[in-house]
Amino acid sequence: MITIFAPAGIEEVSPGTDLAPLLLAAIDADPAGPLRDGDILVVTSKIISKAEGRIEPASRRAELITSESTRTIARRGETRIVRTGTGLTIAAAGIDNSNLAAESILLLPRDPDASAMLLRERLASATGLRLGVIISDTAGRPWRLGQTDHAIGISGVRAVDDYVGVRDAYGNELQVTAMAVADEIAAAADLAKGKLRGRPVAVVRGLAHLLSGTDSAARELLRDPASDMFGYGSQEAVLAAALAATGQQQRFEELVALDGAERTSQLLSGAHLGDEAADLLRAIMSVELRTGGPQQVEIDSPLPQTDR
Repeated sequence: MITIFAPAGIEEVSPGTDLAPLLLAAIDADPAGPLRDGDILVVTSKIISKAEGRIEPASRRAELITSESTRTIARRGETRIVRTGTGLTIAAAGIDNSNLAAESILLLPRDPDASAMLLRERLASATGLRLGVIISDTAGRPWRLGQTDHAIGISGVRAVDDYVGVRDAYGNELQVTAMAVADEIAAAADLAKGKLRGRPVAVVRGLAHLLSGTDSAARELLRDPASDMFGYGSQEAVLAAALAATGQQQRFEELVALDGAERTSQLLSGAHLGDEAADLLRAIMSVELRTGGPQQVEIDSPLPQTDR
């Protein structure tokens, strides 16, 4: 049986707060407490960030999204999906202002895996128990509405439960099945924590078999860019291909920040193409890739219709 409980009574966290005794006191006071050997703590990233002083003025939001990112995945107006320095693909680099004083924003922890390890070591030292810690954050998902929590920092818990090579009940050998158990635990814990209940920590009990003897890390869940089939948004993939074809790959971040005709104009300014090739590239850049049906694109070019 798996049980999950989220203790009340965790006070407001400020920069420099020692989280271990704060969490232990709240868990001890809960009817399901205290902690037991094999428990996994799922800690909302916000209280980690607050304790680490990752609070900034809201006026710096756009600047900080850029500084926290390694590249843009997709952009629509002011909305940016980016790849962070820790490898996460997330909206606005995970910068948020919920559950925070007005005019302030909160950045993700600098190194969530290291934060998870430090907290687990402090809790294990205080209790003498085998424990796991997952730091969770909320993210959207391609193809599906809504958000769910996932693991951005892990210590003492398996990130992935790999079934490759195992045979199913029919004797078929599994080839690619690997369950992202840390993400599943993070999402399940969020059902107990909630978003507005002031309970930023949940204890998951009954999954001691997923504790890891050798320390694991959330970065194990990151897909290798070489095998990432969705490394760009639809429009951004077109831009990246056009830049590569015209020898301007280094201009991606410059041009992805522009919209529509201005993006195309700036792309063509550095492409040095003939009229026909420029017209074709202009037409390609004007297409919005959707799956709602065929699209008609007007190409103002002397190219024969069969060549367009």
